[in-house]
Amino acid sequence: MTELKRPKIGLALGSGGSRGLAHIGVIKALEENNIPIDFVAGSSIGTMVGGFYAAGLSIKEIEKIALSTTWRRVFSVLFDPHLKQGLIGGEKLKTFIEDYINGKKFEDCKIPFVAVATDLKTGEVVVLNKGEMAQAIRASVSIPLVFKPVKINGRILADGGLSAPVPVEIARNMGADIVIAVNLDKHYCDEERETGWYDIANDSLNILRHHLALSNVANADIVIEINVGKNYWYQFTNGQNKILTGEKATKEVLPKLKEMVYQKSKGGLKKYLEFFKR
Repeated sequence: MTELKRPKIGLALGSGGSRGLAHIGVIKALEENNIPIDFVAGSSIGTMVGGFYAAGLSIKEIEKIALSTTWRRVFSVLFDPHLKQGLIGGEKLKTFIEDYINGKKFEDCKIPFVAVATDLKTGEVVVLNKGEMAQAIRASVSIPLVFKPVKINGRILADGGLSAPVPVEIARNMGADIVIAVNLDKHYCDEERETGWYDIANDSLNILRHHLALSNVANADIVIEINVGKNYWYQFTNGQNKILTGEKATKEVLPKLKEMVYQKSKGGLKKYLEFFKR
């Protein structure tokens, strides 16, 4: 009876480039502690990790993919010059995604999943939850000026981190009673880094995303803030430390999360019993 009243848990996986490998550690820690995941909403790299997981890959398989990544492999996926609307065309990235999710559509997911992108013409948050997953994930990770944007349903779509770096409200709207937000943008500053032109441009975008992410997570039930230190968006090698950081940060919030699940389950059971007392 209590199990029937268990609160539904949604995971909002934030944007953050290679720092997003920490999302793998978050999911590992939740699984190891028997915390169910009923919904997943992802933005940018959160879309890729969350999409692979929702499509049916085990978290161990996703971790294996991450840990097998070398600079040669990163180069082979990213070297797809375009130059017209972005330095990288993105077709190789889409093929990389397709190779792992095997042409799945959103409707095939074992866990309801949403990919978040941004309409470059209107600035609107775009929720992608139907049809081809690979194209939607490719759109959600499309960093402006780096990747060519993606045209879907007449819209020009780019990185979800531009409009919803941590898609908490989207996870809530999917039906989650408890939303766990994973924020990769809380710790954006690196005071020791040299401030060349690229660093200034990158840090400027990070500052904007930092403040938007804080606004996004304000209404989350649980916020996991990840700090993996100095990392550029393309640094997907040596992912073990990022994964471990995600695990550690998740374990720190587990007591609060378990108590919240218990209290909401108890509240649901109470309402259930009160109904039959009428």
